[in-house]
Amino acid sequence: MKPTLFVLAAGMGSRYGGLKQLDGLGPHGETIMDYSIYDAIHAGFGKVVFVIRKDFEDDFRSKILSKYEGHIPVEVVFQSVNDLPEGFVCPPERVKPWGTNHALLMGKNVINEPFAIINSDDYYGRNSFEVMAAELSNLPEGSTGHYSMVGFKVGNTMSESGTVSRGVCETVDGNLTGVVERTAIGYDENHDIVFTDENGTVQHLDFDTPVSMNFWGFTPDYFAHSEAFFVEFLKENLNKPKAEFFIPTLVNELVLKGQAECRVLTTESKWFGVTYSADRPGVVEKFAQLHATGVYPDKMF
Repeated sequence: MKPTLFVLAAGMGSRYGGLKQLDGLGPHGETIMDYSIYDAIHAGFGKVVFVIRKDFEDDFRSKILSKYEGHIPVEVVFQSVNDLPEGFVCPPERVKPWGTNHALLMGKNVINEPFAIINSDDYYGRNSFEVMAAELSNLPEGSTGHYSMVGFKVGNTMSESGTVSRGVCETVDGNLTGVVERTAIGYDENHDIVFTDENGTVQHLDFDTPVSMNFWGFTPDYFAHSEAFFVEFLKENLNKPKAEFFIPTLVNELVLKGQAECRVLTTESKWFGVTYSADRPGVVEKFAQLHATGVYPDKMF
């Protein structure tokens, strides 16, 4: 069975200033998602599921989904702050979504096969989809607890417009042992990659240090773990307006308890995206070059 691609497209880009998911950045108005879907199809994914907010469904269907007809089966699910387990009611002051792992839970009724999950506003590069598709396609039928993530080289994920936050991966024999979130990763005066740790000390990162860009691979049992862990999360965080249920939090928990393993897949792909509005011209130029050099055809869909 071919794996499914699950695309997180429910968030607003506050630092960017708009709906990055619908921004036409390619030569013919292609969105970043268009490139991800094109690469996923060619890598061997068999279906795409999008999680979006209900309030921009019409725009999403007309501007995005219509172009994929005849290329790959597509389904849409919706994320709402009110979609909580029985016994919990969303506090009225809660506006912010519950996080990436809550968004992932929205796919539990439509995904029954190994699947990968990505952000809608990140360009991951073709090789990253190839290594993930190969990993998921080669899992024995009925596999559980066999997870994976694409480990990008941090030097291939930087922004020239400002600092970035990255999940720095700790590994043993190619398996993930932990993800440490590092904020404000940037360049120093020597163009070395640095961040300031919790003690206020400036630390350097090697170019090849693997980081998570939220490109994960899961077997379907991950949904049951997510449901159980979300209940525990809500018991502690229901009334904290900014608390979020993140994918790395649960993956770390399952790995530490020995309930799952997570393979870190290496890739030479270079990430780019529109973290800041100042990133946009550079992204437009990169896509133009990728078309000009034949990486992508003039018209993808």
